[in-house]
Parts: sequence; C-alpha cells; structure tokens
Amino acid sequence: MAQASTYRSSAARQPRSSTRRSSRGGSTGRSSVEKTILGVPERFMKPRLILIAVVIILTCFGFLMVYSASSITSLTSDALSNDPAYYLKRQLIFAALGTGFAVFIASRDYHLWGKRLVRIIWVLTIALLLLIFLPIAGSDAYGATRWIAIGPFTLQPSEFAKITIILVAADLAERYYDEQTMDFQDFVKNLAVFVGVPLVLILLQPDKGSTLIIAATLIVMAYLAGMDRRWILVVLAVGVVGVLVLSLKDDYSRARIVTMLDPWSDPTGSGYQLIQGFYAFGSGGIFGVGLGMSKQKYSYLPMAYNDFIFAVVGEELGLVGTLGVLAAFGVLAWAGFRIARYAPDMCGRLIAAGCTSLIIIQLLVNVCGVLGIIPLSGKPVPFVSYGGSTIMSCLMLVGMIVSVSKHSTLPETVHDRSRQSWQFADGEEEPRGASSSASPGISLVGTPTPRSARPRGDAGAGLRMVDGGSQARPQARPRSGSSRTSRQGRYEGGRIDLGPSAAERLRGRGPGRGDGRRGRN
Repeated sequence: MAQASTYRSSAARQPRSSTRRSSRGGSTGRSSVEKTILGVPERFMKPRLILIAVVIILTCFGFLMVYSASSITSLTSDALSNDPAYYLKRQLIFAALGTGFAVFIASRDYHLWGKRLVRIIWVLTIALLLLIFLPIAGSDAYGATRWIAIGPFTLQPSEFAKITIILVAADLAERYYDEQTMDFQDFVKNLAVFVGVPLVLILLQPDKGSTLIIAATLIVMAYLAGMDRRWILVVLAVGVVGVLVLSLKDDYSRARIVTMLDPWSDPTGSGYQLIQGFYAFGSGGIFGVGLGMSKQKYSYLPMAYNDFIFAVVGEELGLVGTLGVLAAFGVLAWAGFRIARYAPDMCGRLIAAGCTSLIIIQLLVNVCGVLGIIPLSGKPVPFVSYGGSTIMSCLMLVGMIVSVSKHSTLPETVHDRSRQSWQFADGEEEPRGASSSASPGISLVGTPTPRSARPRGDAGAGLRMVDGGSQARPQARPRSGSSRTSRQGRYEGGRIDLGPSAAERLRGRGPGRGDGRRGRN
C-alpha cells in the first residue's frame, strides 16, 4: 500500500477540532494579506507591487520638489496669501482625489471601462472638450484655451481625454484584430469618429503637445496590436509632416522651433526660460547644490514648479538626481509592460501598454524640451510637476493598469480543472455539492471512510488528507498475513491516505477476495 510521511505539530495531543479552530483564529489577521498578495502568482503580483511602489515614491518626491520649487514664488505673492506651501497644499488635494479615482478604477474589471461603458465615457469626454470653447467656461492661458474654471480650481479636459482615447483604441483594435467582428472599412470609420474627433478637438485648443503624446501612444498600441509595419511607417511619416506643417503655420509655434535651435538669439525673450534651465543644470553638476538650495527658483526660472521642475531637480540633486528620476520611470515602464504581457486578452494588453506608454512619452517630451532637444511643449513631468489635472489623470492611468493586473489569470490547464474537484472538510463544514463521506477530492476528516462507502471507479481517485503532526512516527509495519487495516499502517498524529494499494486494487471483490487471502475451501 502507498504510504506518505506523517507529521506531528506541537499541539498534536490537543483535540483536532480545537487545534483547527486555534489555527484558524491565528490566521484570521493574515487572511486578507494572503488573499491579496500571497495567493496571487508571482508573474502578476511582482510587477503590480513594483508599479504601485514606484508611483508612490515618484508622487512623494513630486510633493517635495513642488514645495521646494514653488515656496519662494508663493511666499512673495500677496495673491497667494504669502503662503510658501500654497502649491503643495493644492497638489496634495488633487493627489488625494486622483488616488480615490485610481482605487475605484482598479477595483473594477477593466472590461467595464474598456467595453461596456466606453461609449458613455467617450460622450462625456467630447462634452468636456466642447465646453472649453464656450466663453463662460473657457480660461485662456499662454495663448491657448485648455482649461475649464470650476471655482478656485481649473480642469484640463485634454488630460482626461487621453484615457478615453486609449480605451476606445484598445476596444476597436481587439474587435478588428482579435475578435474580427468588423471589417477594414468599419474599423477605419470607427477610428475616424471615436479617435479622430477628440484628437481634432484637442488640436484646436491648440494643444499640440498633448496631440503629439496621444499620437505616439496610438502608434505603440498599433504595433502591439499587430498592424502591418508598412502602415505604421506610413502613418508615422504623415504624422511627422502634419506636425511640421502645424508648427510652422503660426508665429508662436515657429518661435518655439527657433528657440530650440538657438535660444541665445533672443536671450531676454523667447529663449529666456530655456537658458535659465541650462543655468540650473550647469549649477547642479554631479551631485547638486543641495535639496531646497536652488537659486533659479528665486524668480529667475519661470514655471519652475511646473514645466521646468526637472531643471530644478538637476540643480538641487545634480546629475545623480536626474538619472534617479529617469531610472524610476524606467522601472515603471518595465512593470507596466510586464503587466501588459500577461494580460488575459488584447484589450487588457493594449490598455496596460497604452497607459504605460503615455506616461513615459509625456516624460520624454518634457525632458527633451527642457534640454533643448525638441521644442518646448508645456507638458509637465508625470507625478512630479505641479498640476491638478495632470496628477489626477496620471494616477487614473495607473489605476487602469492595476485593474488589468488584478483581473489577469493564468491559463487553465487539465490540472487546474482536476483541482477544482478537491473539497475540504473538517467536521464543521460540508464540501460543496456532496457529502463529506462520499465526495472525491481533498477531505480533511478525523474518521476513516469505510471501504464500502468509498466511490468506485475514477471518482475514488481523489486525494484525501487527514490532519497529522510533524513529529509522528509510523508504527511498525505488520508482517504479511495481517488484516487490511493493519497493513495500511497507523500513525499517532494522523496520515495522508492515498487510497488502497496497487495490490488491493488488482484484487476483485468476489468471495474469498479482498481480505488478503486466496480463496480456500
């Protein structure tokens, strides 16, 4: 007969029912943690925890830098009540709201947002984008109409439109490439309406920076969805030509290109902010001048707490600090794409990859603009720069990625289907669907099951577990000729009974059989 090792716990002499209750009571406090973290496969939980940890670190670092970069400006402003923490307090409020939205999004299945409610979300987004063109709601700033004034706060709809476009694009790509429920013409028409319309409304604000970021994100999603690379190259070429045309058609955009190429041509005008940013990086050197010791934030560097906060990081923390920020975003990118890799379907894969790509692309647009590699766009650093709409939308993007991770599962195998028949019983609760005495699977019981009551055939091939201890020793095996009960072996602290031995399974149930003896007269 097949036998298994026996274990005796330190409380083996106690009654089994009481021991089991005490073990249950001791694990009550850990049940939620085990269910949330320990019960999830490593391929899902590891990138999820890393993503959340990196976002928390970047957000807290952003609070610190916003306070450092804005304290002098707000302290010397009577309009801001001479409060050095004015911008920090507002950033904390927006971050709290964004965290609440992110938790709510992450707690729901991403199919709710990307499938069932995507049309309603799209309609609300279009309404917000149209609302900014009304004179009663629009708020002009720096030559663009991008904000909606709501009391003392302002809302930038284009930041939230990014999330909507990702959801819509993921849904359309899955329906065309994976499910194949629409033909090419319907796919193009839906793209033109549900993706093209919000992009045009954002471009008309004008907000070329957000348009560029969204377009680059869509190209990444198209590549991951399996679009032909030739089509991707064609779309990319058309997009580059379109950006150049739009950038050269008005004086404001042309000035930004000239400033990028030669900021010293107008050092006190259009090139002033970029030059002051260069001074900040040059002053920081390798290790920086020290946290909070920036000189450029003393009204030398405009928007030091927003568009150019990366320059303040370079001045106060040096090259090491800037590389640390980039490394943190690199880890975020790894975690986000890792989650996308193990998503259960194309919709989840594209949502996770699209949200991650948008955050990284926006970072690169800001950093390259501050370094003078591309024209300035006015886009802030995600999680670090000051901005209510930005911090809220970025946290919501993270919530969407976490939602994909939480609802990702391993592919079901034949072993998974077999384990679904395992049932637990300890005398206090009955297995699902059958009585404890006759159900296959795992049974944690204190009394043996008579052979006559065991199920026959494949139904009796399950695993039956009986409580035992770690220090138990099996009794001496009886010699041949003993009864079947003795031949199975007894243990002081319990046993794992794997069923009858191979020899007994081969014996029949006729007269003179099954009791360990040959038929005799």
